[in-house]
Amino acid sequence: MTNADTTPGGVPGTTRDGAPDTTPGNTPGTSRDGAADAPTRILLADDHALVRGGVRLILDAEPDLTVVAEAADGAEAVALARTQDVDLAVLDISMPRMTGLQAARELSRLKPELRILILTMYDNEQYFFEALKAGASGYVLKSVADRDLVEACRAAVRDEPFIYPGAETALIRTYLDRAEQGRPLPDKAVTEREEEILKLVAEGHSSKEIGDLLVISPKTVERHRANLLQKLGMRDRLELTRYAIRVGLIEP
Repeated sequence: MTNADTTPGGVPGTTRDGAPDTTPGNTPGTSRDGAADAPTRILLADDHALVRGGVRLILDAEPDLTVVAEAADGAEAVALARTQDVDLAVLDISMPRMTGLQAARELSRLKPELRILILTMYDNEQYFFEALKAGASGYVLKSVADRDLVEACRAAVRDEPFIYPGAETALIRTYLDRAEQGRPLPDKAVTEREEEILKLVAEGHSSKEIGDLLVISPKTVERHRANLLQKLGMRDRLELTRYAIRVGLIEP
């Protein structure tokens, strides 16, 4: 009968003399110097408290992720990012005052090192490309957040892109087809400034209120509003509001 192999060190996690291996970084969750990895600090922005609560439960259940700040709109998210030490921002697209895409653009300018994920209910190619241009590294649908969000957060921290699997093939194929044909990515119908004004108009703000919020004159607001009506082929605030709902700037 052959004796069992008792070669010292033959058991995983032991040294050659059979003692436990305590080499720094050999234990999961530790760095090479033996210190525990600090969890990724997350700023979460969504205008629905229940959604924030659910997403926070998903993220805080992971040992390497922790939500350290919450915002109810894009403007609050930008303000918090200025004062809080965060590694990753998870932003809803449709929020009051400033959308997730607008916040992503501002955060990318303010803190280029900050990773950004877009969390949305909109399965929309245009939003995906806009999210990439705004500086986001991932795009996650709320309907499958319990399945995809944790993986997306970890990918963002590794500086890797993430989009929900169901859309990956179609979106990449669209991008490659456009590149091969020398065509640009889908253009936005309106400029960033027009988008800001469109959102505020649809939320019911007057020209003076919009001017105060954006630090421009009411006349400039009126000029942008007239340009929007002409560019979009619309007649009044009601049609602008319907358009803003359709493209996800505000919720119905």
